[in-house]
Amino acid sequence: MTEEPLKVSSALAINEVQLLLAEKRTALAVLRTGIALVALPMSIMSFLIATSRYYEVIQVLHLLIPLGLICLALFGFGGYLVFSALKRMRRHDRLIHEIKSRHSIVAKFLD
Repeated sequence: MTEEPLKVSSALAINEVQLLLAEKRTALAVLRTGIALVALPMSIMSFLIATSRYYEVIQVLHLLIPLGLICLALFGFGGYLVFSALKRMRRHDRLIHEIKSRHSIVAKFLD
C-alpha cells in the first residue's frame, strides 16, 4: 500500500524536473537572442568605424544620431534579456536541486 504513493510522488517529481528543464531551455533561447541583440549594434558600429574614411561625420550626422540611438536601445534590450535569462536559469537550477534533494529517484538521473 505504501508503494503506490511513492510511485505517484516520484512521477510528480520527474514531471516537475521535466517542466523546469523545459523552462530552462526557453531561458537559454532568450539568452541566445539577447547575445545576438548585443552583438548586432557592435557589428554595425565597427562597420561604421572601418568605413569612416569614406564619409564626413558632419555630413551624415543626421543619420548617425538615430542609428546610434537605435543601437543603444538594442544593446540595452539585449543586455536586459541576457541578465534576466541568467537570473531565471539560476532559479531553475536551484529548484531542480531542491527536488533532487527531496527525491532520490530524480537524483539518479541528474548530475
